[in-house]
Amino acid sequence: MRVFKFGGASVKDAAGIKNVYDVLQKVGYEDVILVVSAMGKTTNALEVVIKNYFDKSAELNSSVQEIKKYHNQILLDLFEDEKHAVFAAVTAQFSELEYFLAHNKSPNYNFVYDQIVSFGELISTTILSHFMNFMGIQTQWLDVREFIKTDSNYRDAEVDWDATQKLISKNVPRKILNITQGFLGADENNFTTTLGREGSDYTAGIFAYCLNAESVTIWKDVPGVMNADPRYFENASLLNQISYREAIELAFYGATVIHPKTLQPLQKKEIPLYVKSFINPLLKGTCVSKGVDLEPSLPCFIVKREQLLISLSSIDFSFIMEENISEIFGLFHQFKLKVNLIQNSAISFSVCVEDKFGNFNELNAILSKKFKVDFSENVTLYTIRHFNEQAAQTVEENKQVLLKQVSRETMQVVTKEVN
Repeated sequence: MRVFKFGGASVKDAAGIKNVYDVLQKVGYEDVILVVSAMGKTTNALEVVIKNYFDKSAELNSSVQEIKKYHNQILLDLFEDEKHAVFAAVTAQFSELEYFLAHNKSPNYNFVYDQIVSFGELISTTILSHFMNFMGIQTQWLDVREFIKTDSNYRDAEVDWDATQKLISKNVPRKILNITQGFLGADENNFTTTLGREGSDYTAGIFAYCLNAESVTIWKDVPGVMNADPRYFENASLLNQISYREAIELAFYGATVIHPKTLQPLQKKEIPLYVKSFINPLLKGTCVSKGVDLEPSLPCFIVKREQLLISLSSIDFSFIMEENISEIFGLFHQFKLKVNLIQNSAISFSVCVEDKFGNFNELNAILSKKFKVDFSENVTLYTIRHFNEQAAQTVEENKQVLLKQVSRETMQVVTKEVN
């Protein structure tokens, strides 16, 4: 069995749905399971619904209606007859969402988030399954919540591998096109859980592991994994081959093409992962598997913008020791600052962090009581795997270098644009 994952960009409109059909015609669909994300920016739109729900906003109903309108237009573009069963199926799913909004009693944000946001994947796969049947490809729609079992850590659930393995290996039909949802699971009480943002890739990895799949293919709007983001670097090159280890390293430093969790189950059974273009599906793309680290062997660039560089030094010139560092990291964890680089000396300690939730000012007030705190906002962190002199010059040119760290295979540079 092969596992294909299609993300939101690939099914964002009727043309995207039709293109998925065309891709399957070219690459085959027997003994395949499709893992599909919510359409376009539906997850973001459902997050607005959640915000309006908790804010008791008068905009709650209109935010739901906008999502309805978006999906209904896709249905009208795909199906000639409004009496087609898919219209009733999607209407029923929206009715279920509205019932939850009207009757939920739980104040738990994370629980509510998972129950609401899951409708994006449930609706997208319903539409896709009906369209494939309409076009003559017989499908089996699977509710992923009946297969992937998790704990109750809503929004970042851990998979119960034993239960999941049994359910998937025994109950997924063969010799047919299966269509299921990415990102979702269910806990022991059958409440919906999610596997973390961008978790659809992980879902594909879970199914592949449990089915001993031949391969996983992630279909994207790029030809494969590039050695750099073309938005920031000219002449970015396609990587034909990446080892599991190298892909995990790239993911650790922030490359976004492959979800970090996805690779671990695939590596255990040496199941190859392909990243291919849904625009040109017959191109080879990139293969992630056991083998050489990179082919071709090139420096790989990862860019993280809008970072915060914090430097802490002791007020009395005493050493910053293990107990100080432990306390500092405890505070970073408490205030949800993600640490991307660390450098320390005897009396100072520097970190490049991501302040996604805007908590630094509150943290700074606490740190300033014990340390001298200097910081630079809106800096950029460049990571270069397999760097060389030319690669280093590329990221440092016309920039102020605030911090540099070099190991055998990796260079990290924190810079600020020079005005």
